Amino acid sequence: MTPQDERRARLALVLPDGTPVGLTAAFRIDSPYEQDAAAIVDAARGALGIDVVLLRIAAWSVPDAVYTAEVADIPAIALDPVDPAFVADDPLRLTWARPGGPGEYLAWAREALADIGRPAVGDPVQVRSWNLSTLWMLPTSAGPVWLKAVPSFFAHEGALLERLSAFPVPRLIARTADAVLIAEVPGDDRYDPPIGAACRMVDLLIDIQTSVDPATLPPMPAWTPASLAPVAERTLRLAPEVAPADRDAVSTIIDGLPELQPSLDACGLSDTLVHGDFHGGNVRGDDDHLVILDWGDSGIGHPLLDVAAFTERMPPPFAARVTEHWLAAWRRAVPGSDPARALELVRPYAAVRQATLYRAFLDRIEPSEHPYHAQDPAMWLARAAELTR
Repeated sequence: MTPQDERRARLALVLPDGTPVGLTAAFRIDSPYEQDAAAIVDAARGALGIDVVLLRIAAWSVPDAVYTAEVADIPAIALDPVDPAFVADDPLRLTWARPGGPGEYLAWAREALADIGRPAVGDPVQVRSWNLSTLWMLPTSAGPVWLKAVPSFFAHEGALLERLSAFPVPRLIARTADAVLIAEVPGDDRYDPPIGAACRMVDLLIDIQTSVDPATLPPMPAWTPASLAPVAERTLRLAPEVAPADRDAVSTIIDGLPELQPSLDACGLSDTLVHGDFHGGNVRGDDDHLVILDWGDSGIGHPLLDVAAFTERMPPPFAARVTEHWLAAWRRAVPGSDPARALELVRPYAAVRQATLYRAFLDRIEPSEHPYHAQDPAMWLARAAELTR
């Protein structure tokens, strides 16, 4: 991290019952990611000598962001008064972002582990916390396990992992309404995979999609073109920054959504399980074994909807090779199908769908955390318009 990229933060401290304590001095964070709870917790311990549980980001600024954090007791350090806005409640706030909330999840996790004879040992480690999930690592007598809690609109992930237990997905240990305990997945997150590994990832996903009857899956979102049209119209209406020419192009795409399904059906690929956020960072493992992570964005839809997220950050020649492998795999899986034509039809539809997903995030998270996703609907709408050209 270069000096100009250096991030600093202050913590608005509260007790577990929500009582405000004070605002800390600013300290340096060696991570560019606002949701990197581990980096912030470690930096607070090193710079201020205090142990905290990160709750949420309360104010975005450069260089000193403000996070709300929980402390067990009032620390013996110099503190400034807390701005009431940093600790005020919000009706959309998630449980883990409220004082006492992380402790509730950890208590459930410890009880679930004790019930299976695998008690937690040592202190849990907070890894990530933001508006779409919170992630903790718990050491146990038989190795680490991971606690993940999600918003209600991702809460089908636990039931889906249970259904997909025979496939390369994280092994579910226990689940509740909005949280899962999963076993450690050895290896590394596979960001920027080489071409061979990227094609293997595609093959793993297609194997799941061709093996699982959608009728046997838990309730989850369904993304048909016709059902997308009204939410896409609203997404476009709430994105005034989209250029006029792009607005016209997206409007044309939306107008055509109700009639798109017969054309897709003629290509021979049926709706199935869609991962929803399929990319290398959501695959973990090593050169021999890969596991597909983070199924909270999943739903039922056209199988080629996953192409967009997987290839969007790849150099064009690399993306083209992966895409051709993807299409060839579907031609083998469904003889007589025309996945190339299907992908041509799906691309603008998939980009519009991405925009609507980010709009849905913004609708369901508190305003102070909107900057995580504020630019995404317009970006994907512009991408959809570009695809029509």
